[in-house]
Amino acid sequence: MSIQNELISTIQEIVQPGKGILAADESHPTIAKRFKAVGVESTEDKRREYRSLILSTPGLGEFISGVILFEETLGQNSLDNVPVPKLLESQGIVPGIKVDKGKKPLVNAPGDEITYGLDGLDDRLEIYKNQGARFAKWRDVYHISDTLPSRQAVEANAEILARYAALCQAAGIVPIVEPEVLIDGNHSIERSAEVNEAVISEVFNALRRHRVQLETMILKPSMVTPGKESAKASPEEVAEATLRVFRRVVPAAVPGINFLSGGQTPEEATLNLNAINSLGQQPWYLSFSYGRALQEPAQKAWAGKLDNGPAVQEAMLKRARLNGAATSGAYSADMEG
Repeated sequence: MSIQNELISTIQEIVQPGKGILAADESHPTIAKRFKAVGVESTEDKRREYRSLILSTPGLGEFISGVILFEETLGQNSLDNVPVPKLLESQGIVPGIKVDKGKKPLVNAPGDEITYGLDGLDDRLEIYKNQGARFAKWRDVYHISDTLPSRQAVEANAEILARYAALCQAAGIVPIVEPEVLIDGNHSIERSAEVNEAVISEVFNALRRHRVQLETMILKPSMVTPGKESAKASPEEVAEATLRVFRRVVPAAVPGINFLSGGQTPEEATLNLNAINSLGQQPWYLSFSYGRALQEPAQKAWAGKLDNGPAVQEAMLKRARLNGAATSGAYSADMEG
């Protein structure tokens, strides 16, 4: 199959009505923090046990079209000794991989950060592809204050996201482009909208400059919300602010926008996605690519005990199903009970 056909085929399998993407790509420090919250020490065996349980949830493929994996998980076997990419494929789910190497301070830009990992990425992509990954994810973060992000950070991060996306497509791997505007701070929803618009606009300028094919990429942005230290906005306010920005800056050629949850609770993330999809049809398919907002109830049900497997899978399937409903505006809070 040609590289172009590989990209088209992967996009068609990921961007499907009623389905979204599970982000199970937590780095070692992040998963350690999540496990600590449920009283579990993060070891390779425990990570394998937990991820094997959630990824083998019966019926998960009904609501999840792709899973972003951490490098360790991509090379692991499930508890039933099936390679994880094969396990996902048996569920009709496309395996993906997080490829960035994390963030560090951006030099000469106090308070801003930049993501590392472009060196040798082309070689790593070949290895990941041979292991079964068909799409990738790269996250850049933007801090909000009265002065942040700086113009330097907006341009530098956009350039890196575009270079990553171009390398992925050259390898036949669909890129998920994730410019995360952080929820930390006390900024207003208006300030969030301003920053999101500037950031996403610059990302698409860079993607065009690097000739990234918009039809075979996915955007994974933040929703437009006030900072978490400010008063909460209603789901309707979040939906209107988010779509106002996206209609201005996201080309209609992009097939799918899969929002990150970015610190929202599982219920908030579902409510907000539902409100966005209640505002009528848009040029793009609007879905989810949640990590904690999909997994938190499953992690609590697990608490490090393999015997809790059925409860883990029930919790996992429930959140996947509710977010699947939110992709068509069909979710309501009473479905939580």
